[in-house]
Amino acid sequence: MLRRLRSWSRRRFKRHGNGEGQKGSKDQDQPCPASLPESTSIQKISAVISTSAPQLPATPPTGSADIETSAGTDNTTVHLPAAPATNPTNTETSASADDTTTSLPVRFWEDAYNELKQEEAKLVDAYEKILSRQLQNGSNSMVLESQPNIIAQNNSDRRRQMTQLINAGLAKTEREAKVKESCGEVVDVVLSVKNIISAAIQAAPQAALAWTGICTALEMLANPIKETEANRKGIDYVVKRMDWYWNSSKSLLKPTNISELDGMRGELKIQIVGLYKAFLSYQIKSVCAYYRNRGLAFLRDIVKLDDWNAYLAAIQDAEKRFDTDAKTYIIRKGTSYLEQLVSYIRHQKIQQMSEKDQQCLQHLRLTDPRDDKVRIERTKGGLLQDSYCWVLNNADFQQWRDDPQHRLLWIKGDPGKGKTMLLCGIVDELYSVINELDQGDTANAHHCNVAYFFCQATDSRINNATAVLRGLIYLLIDQQPSILSHVRSEYDRAGEGLFKDANTWDALSRIFTNILRDPSLRTTYLVIDALDECVTTDLPQLLDFIAQQSSSGSRVKWIVSSRNWPQIEEGLEKAADKVKVSLELNAESVAVAVNAFILHKMDDLAGLKKYDPRTKETVQDYLCSNAQDTFLWVALVYQALTDLEVEEWHIEEILHTFPPGLDALYARMKQDISLSRDSDICKDILAITAIVHRPISLDELATLVKLPNIIRNNPKFLEAIIGRCGSFLTLRERTIYFVHQSAKDFLLGNASDKAGNQASQETFKWIFPSGKEDVNYTIFSRSLDAMSTTLQRDIYGLRAPGFSSDRVQVPNPDPLATVRYSCVYWVDHLRDSVSGTNIKRHDRLQDNEVVYKFLNTKYLYWLEALSLLQAMPAGVVAIRKLEGLLTLEGHSRYITSVAFSPDGQRLASGSDDKTIKIWDPASGSCLQTLEGHSDYVTSVAFSPDGQRLASGSDDKTIKIWDPASGSCLQTIITIASPQQSRLKEAETMYQRALEGYEKALGPDYTSTLDTVHNLGLLYQTQGRLMEAEAMYQRALEGKEKALGPDHTSTLNTVNNLGNLYKTQGRLKVSLSTALFGSWL
Repeated sequence: MLRRLRSWSRRRFKRHGNGEGQKGSKDQDQPCPASLPESTSIQKISAVISTSAPQLPATPPTGSADIETSAGTDNTTVHLPAAPATNPTNTETSASADDTTTSLPVRFWEDAYNELKQEEAKLVDAYEKILSRQLQNGSNSMVLESQPNIIAQNNSDRRRQMTQLINAGLAKTEREAKVKESCGEVVDVVLSVKNIISAAIQAAPQAALAWTGICTALEMLANPIKETEANRKGIDYVVKRMDWYWNSSKSLLKPTNISELDGMRGELKIQIVGLYKAFLSYQIKSVCAYYRNRGLAFLRDIVKLDDWNAYLAAIQDAEKRFDTDAKTYIIRKGTSYLEQLVSYIRHQKIQQMSEKDQQCLQHLRLTDPRDDKVRIERTKGGLLQDSYCWVLNNADFQQWRDDPQHRLLWIKGDPGKGKTMLLCGIVDELYSVINELDQGDTANAHHCNVAYFFCQATDSRINNATAVLRGLIYLLIDQQPSILSHVRSEYDRAGEGLFKDANTWDALSRIFTNILRDPSLRTTYLVIDALDECVTTDLPQLLDFIAQQSSSGSRVKWIVSSRNWPQIEEGLEKAADKVKVSLELNAESVAVAVNAFILHKMDDLAGLKKYDPRTKETVQDYLCSNAQDTFLWVALVYQALTDLEVEEWHIEEILHTFPPGLDALYARMKQDISLSRDSDICKDILAITAIVHRPISLDELATLVKLPNIIRNNPKFLEAIIGRCGSFLTLRERTIYFVHQSAKDFLLGNASDKAGNQASQETFKWIFPSGKEDVNYTIFSRSLDAMSTTLQRDIYGLRAPGFSSDRVQVPNPDPLATVRYSCVYWVDHLRDSVSGTNIKRHDRLQDNEVVYKFLNTKYLYWLEALSLLQAMPAGVVAIRKLEGLLTLEGHSRYITSVAFSPDGQRLASGSDDKTIKIWDPASGSCLQTLEGHSDYVTSVAFSPDGQRLASGSDDKTIKIWDPASGSCLQTIITIASPQQSRLKEAETMYQRALEGYEKALGPDYTSTLDTVHNLGLLYQTQGRLMEAEAMYQRALEGKEKALGPDHTSTLNTVNNLGNLYKTQGRLKVSLSTALFGSWL
């Protein structure tokens, strides 16, 4: 072994040497310098390994060294280079050197040596004095305490000199080692028969005593023998391993262009420098041991002051840790390279497309569902396998998966049950299975397609049926480019308008049908999440499409998810052989998944908050007991506990402030906001974010909400005030989102269950005390003010008319940042603010009012801004809507009430001319005139699905109309008539209408108040005067707020209340009410 080590050393010196050194004289045993520490603990080696290394500059390589040894003797001639002068212009690795593969091992060695010199100064100083003796006086000189350290701080020479000294020391002690090895064999033989001899001489006490002494001496003699053997084996291992790491680090830690690996690479650098320090420490200790007085060395080995096996074990443990981390790094680097390769192949695939193909694909892309999936998983805290794996073993899921006849799987459940993450997990599993198939059959790779889409109600890009089809088609083309031909056949005729005009749904559904019928289409899985978050007007056609397509074609399977909505169940009922997975019916499996989620979150929370085991267990038990199988509830409580700064001993008390159930938790969050110091600001922010048409940025929020200047002008304060809005809202890249659609539903009075409905209705009244129309008007008004102040000619400083929008560079800061939302949606909010019977705000549309002044002075600047925002199509639609609002002429008398259909495509108006007209607000044309009332029409309202229109009149009747045909479907008589027997039916209809209006429109909406007023009339007719009075009072208070005290509808209620008082004999009150109306 020693011969091999020396041979290796010669080769290494020959490889690294660059000159001839001076021959030294014969070595003599010298005492160890007094500064050499007596022992170094094993813990220090572990500390060396884990310590980070500073980045120090290298020094130039100079000098050379050779070793000549005479085998079997103690004579060694060492030729060491003289101390060279440092030449900063000729460096192996300069201070400014880049982190390249050639310099990495050098830098690691240098960093390790210099750091070790700082940490174990006495040890390194003793080693350097031994080396100085060789350099200055030759091997026969003594190492004195005052021996100066004349070694030049040249790292290249230091490495060579250390290897020299090690090999010289090995050669110097070789004969001693052989003697010890021979003695060891004798000692081993004697000790092997120790028990036999001890048993034989037990009868002779004197002999036994002498034998005991001999055995003790032999055992003590065995220690130096074993320590010498351990050191020589250890130094051989350390030198070889250091050489291995020297060579492997060049490729292992080679710089990459993958930024996400920088952190792992940095950690590996720290670890490898730590290993180098441990190797150097072992070698330096060995050098000191070789040049120590042999008698002193023998005594040290007897008591094992240098435990070489322990030192080596510590090094090997550190190597195991490094190897584990290095394997992880290599795997991650390989994965990253594969991802880059896939991206490159995809890019090459796109490059191979024609320019027209690429243009078509760009216009088709509205969003990339893959990016949406990544975002969703990130914002929800990552995809946890235990939260979805249960469904893979579910019998219904397996039936859908394995049976070709079952092609539609509907996963349904209440809000917060984890449907979205469940589908994310299923998508991953589908990809995993497909990858296994591809690897097993490379000749026929890509067996299947997987396309998916995540609907999100708060994002107008991905909350409609056409967006769903565009996203699915986009992913299918990415996986099977040949099907692009189906899109091109339509795109070549229509251009970009194919994806933007009023016929987009019909065109896309036709394209998608052709794709699904294409014989070349591979087996395909289509996944659509959150059907309930698709806009109401689009949902029926999307459900019809899914039901129809899933019933034909055996190569396509569908998975959809939604809440437990009857409308969705009815729409999917047409699908043949569908399979349902109800989360409520699988409560046990969902509970297990939620508990796994809780355990995962608790590990994070306990680590973040430094909880002791008891506190962790307390929080964990409370979450498991109250989660009610709802992931969202757990996530909200986790977030609240994360944000709380509270002493650990108060945690149990705090926990009980989080009630079980999602709506109950929302109610508690609302209560906390209402009691906070910033209650009014938070209420305004929640109101605005609940009714805007897309998520808004912090800059846009500052425009739409009245905020104190100190908050408006400070981004940090803006972010903080969003944090004060409970956990209803969250910030992502300075854009405000609802934490979940159910949170928005709760604020709008549409709680997910009956138990939470009352709290939800109260929250709606708190946020919208004057109805949503009032908030819409606020948004419209503030938008118009902001645009009037901000918009100007050539706002981006382009200077050249006709500048291509593709070349526009957004300035920093962006002058349009605060009005981006306002430019696109101000007309929508104006329209929504004049819905219902709130005719007063129609005044804003008159000449010389704010809209007229804005268009007269800023119209061209507004169009310029829309162009810069790539929103010109939306601007065209806005102009048509505005034109419809301004030019609806046809009634012969006052208009008393207007109402937009839920999809905004139709407008109904009621008038004192006793008619109802239905308009197209885009064109301004009258579609229908509904006649039948014999007196003023006081109110009109569409049903939530837009299929029915109700009208109320002073002729004491309510009529239900079919707005499409104009036919009257039903007339409800509200007071005494020959049909008195139907009063009970009338009351039932009123009550049903009232509940529907309250849920759909809110308790203070004018249509709701008209129904309340009509109920008062009915109760008065029936003689239920106290109930009638209560209804009139409620209607009067609401109308005064919504319409004003002088509006005809308000005065009608005053008049009826006066008649009621007259009937009751309260003539004085009746007269006062009739004379002074709402002043009372």
